[in-house]
Amino acid sequence: VQLQASGGGLVQAGGSLRLSCATSGFRFADYAIAWFRQAPGKEREGVACSDYADGGKTYYSAPVKGRFTISRDNAKKMVYLQMNNLRPEDTARYYCSAHHVTLDGQKDYWGKGTLVTVSS
Repeated sequence: VQLQASGGGLVQAGGSLRLSCATSGFRFADYAIAWFRQAPGKEREGVACSDYADGGKTYYSAPVKGRFTISRDNAKKMVYLQMNNLRPEDTARYYCSAHHVTLDGQKDYWGKGTLVTVSS
C-alpha cells in the first residue's frame, strides 16, 4: 500500500496550492479518503474527507471550509486538495489517508505527507 502526497511548497498568504495524493495497493473506490495536517508543536487535525463513491459526500473542518476543496478520481486512484486563500495558520505538513470500515474491522493507511508553508 502506498499513498504519496505532493504539491506542497512555500506560498504567500492569499495564494493557492493544489495537493495531490497518488495511491496504490488497495481498492481505492471502497475507501474514504482524507487529508490531515500537523503543524509544528500541535496535534494532527482532520482537514477534509471524501466518501468512498463517485459523487460522494465531502466534509471539511471549520477552519478550511469555503477555502479548501477535496476531490478524488477513482479511475486514477488519485485524491486532490485545492487550497485557496491560504493563511499563515495553514502552515503544516499535510497527509493523505485512506479509511475503510467493515464488520471485520477497520483499515487505515497513511502517506508521509507534504509540507505547506504560508508566509505572511
